[in-house]
Amino acid sequence: MPVLFGVVLLDLIGFGIVIPILPFLSPQLGADKLDIALIIVTYAACAGISGPFWGRLSDRTGRKPVIMICLAGGALAYVALGLADELWMIFVARGFAGLMAGNFGVASAMMADITGPENRARGMGLIGAAFGLGMILGPLLGGLLAGDSGSFALPCIFAGVMSVLAIIAAAVLLPESLAADKRRANRRLQRSGDQPSTYSMLKSSGTRLFVFQYTVHTACVSSATYVFPLWVADLLGWTARDVGLVFGIQGAIMVLLQGGAMGALVRALGEWGLLRIAIVMFLGGFLLAAAADSMPTMVASMFLSMSGATLCMPLLNTIITQRTPAVYRGRVLGTTAAASSWGRVFGPLFSGLALGVIGYSATWGVWSLVLLWYLAWVIRESGSNSA
Repeated sequence: MPVLFGVVLLDLIGFGIVIPILPFLSPQLGADKLDIALIIVTYAACAGISGPFWGRLSDRTGRKPVIMICLAGGALAYVALGLADELWMIFVARGFAGLMAGNFGVASAMMADITGPENRARGMGLIGAAFGLGMILGPLLGGLLAGDSGSFALPCIFAGVMSVLAIIAAAVLLPESLAADKRRANRRLQRSGDQPSTYSMLKSSGTRLFVFQYTVHTACVSSATYVFPLWVADLLGWTARDVGLVFGIQGAIMVLLQGGAMGALVRALGEWGLLRIAIVMFLGGFLLAAAADSMPTMVASMFLSMSGATLCMPLLNTIITQRTPAVYRGRVLGTTAAASSWGRVFGPLFSGLALGVIGYSATWGVWSLVLLWYLAWVIRESGSNSA
């Protein structure tokens, strides 16, 4: 667990570095708000296409080599982004980064391999905590390295260095979690053609609509991380440094919730009970954003919504791995990673179009309605599981 945590952390520091700078980097090359959304969509669409492939490959060859391949691709993509001097080059760099973005699903499958049902929520919380800590250090480094000079090459190259360090850590320290006999059995099963389709597998396990919630969840999260920098830049005159500080503080909150409190909260409330509370927080933050008219309320809305959102993903991963046969674990978590990526397509794309038509407050309001549906699904599903 600690080694996997460290590898994921190094990878996500690199990922976090580019989050606060993209909305400021792209306009230098002629991008408008919709172009920024399309850049985010390009990454997410490519990740959505490649996610199931990486999960399926990890079932055949093991988790460790797939993680290392994805890290290497990410390092190249970050360097390409830092060297971009035309808008199309940003699209190419982010598209390639998306194609190589298989790590979160594969790392989650590895965590499921090494944990039992009794401590899986804690293990998934550690993956989430690595994400949160990466979101502390990454945006802070991105904002500080970018500074006020308007040059973003240094933070992008630094992100590539983080991925290289993660490759070294994985190669030297990370053991393979999927035993050789299980990999051979998975290869035979895939070659035989006897495996059910992904749709049939999800249908038989009753997780089709469950997987769709990954799309809903990440559509809302990615919309918030897309809209917030533009919102505070337009209304408050904030820079990449200011946005990075907010994301860094939010990352600290994520670490406390996922790394420290997750296990105790699940024991006290159960997975479904905690998921209901988390989505209520998520929804409350969006409703506050729709009504916000000052810096404190704007920032508070981000903290409240993202604190709720950060608890959801480990819980979703815990519940779905409990429903999934071990032989299909990588495949299913690759599918959920792809579903999440498609949420990152629809969220920023819709918000990019909506901002020009209905403005910031109404855009937050529309996403609040989506979260209300998400909450209704969880209430219904948790009730049927209790029964």
